[in-house]
Amino acid sequence: MTDIKIKTASSESVVHCGAGAFEKYAKKHKGRVFIVTDKNVYSLYGNLMRETFGSEAVIKVLPAGEKSKNSRNLLSIIGAMAEAGVKRNGLVIAFGGGVVGDIAGLSASLYMRGVRLVQIPTTLLSQVDSSVGGKTAVDFGKIKNLIGTFYQPEEVIADPMFLDTLPKRELNCGLGEIIKYGALDGEIYEKLCKNKDRLYDCGFLGGITADCIRHKADVVRRDEHDLNGIRKTLNLGHTTGHAFELYYGRRPHGEYVLIGMYYELYIAKRKGVCGGEYSDNLISLIKKIVKVPAYADIENSAVLAKHDKKNSDENISLVVPQSEGKSAEIFIGLDEYIRLLNECGRSL
Repeated sequence: MTDIKIKTASSESVVHCGAGAFEKYAKKHKGRVFIVTDKNVYSLYGNLMRETFGSEAVIKVLPAGEKSKNSRNLLSIIGAMAEAGVKRNGLVIAFGGGVVGDIAGLSASLYMRGVRLVQIPTTLLSQVDSSVGGKTAVDFGKIKNLIGTFYQPEEVIADPMFLDTLPKRELNCGLGEIIKYGALDGEIYEKLCKNKDRLYDCGFLGGITADCIRHKADVVRRDEHDLNGIRKTLNLGHTTGHAFELYYGRRPHGEYVLIGMYYELYIAKRKGVCGGEYSDNLISLIKKIVKVPAYADIENSAVLAKHDKKNSDENISLVVPQSEGKSAEIFIGLDEYIRLLNECGRSL
């Protein structure tokens, strides 16, 4: 078990990761806590929640899935917190995957201008990425994460015990983020290449999860509020992935990260930014996890990338792999972006 501390200008938090983290750290919060979860997680772990946090705990159960990450459910959570009498020193526990973590975190940041927050991520994606770093949000209209705050949890409890119940497709989602970290961090990249036949081994995943959290923790320490460009690197694969996710739907977020990374790698190669064995290895890792589709109607999906928060003008901003342990930001006009996405689709 590993403890990773994240000290930023606004707060200090700690990530407890590894086997036994839940048993050791969750029970200390027993009492009148306010838990946000979803139907799928509650069906698996509802009894564990009651046993761990006691009969005084209030549990708000949301429908499962990305569609629950909306302003209506946000206000419903805040209303339930008020009805439960949550005080200024109250504690919100986000017990679930990335959707639960995002909306519960945003609720905690807004209620009474901020109450304490603990994240207990139950999916590989949320353990390796979304529960760490303090980004909270809900989607609005056709724009992902449009309404949000930066709000650090006081603790994250990332225990691989929760991975045992995940179907392969949920593991794929987390592997999407892990491969993203491999494109950003040379040591993680080397581990992935050496263990490419162990990607679904929970023992391997437990160890590399801590590596990814360390990388993200270092980025968050240096750029908590995404102001100086360092944190922007964590969006590798996300600009195109988010656009495809919003337009086509029907796939988990992590798979869209991988698909977006594949298309953006193609653009990086055509722009002379990335290539050779390094690019080939990343593509091989992506294809081990997901079958990359050749999308029709690229034009209408690509237009959604114009709304990405990373863009500063009319150009599309893409963070792409450059070489082992290095990334680069490139800016591309919408017409060229659409043309290269179409080229990539035709090459599949």
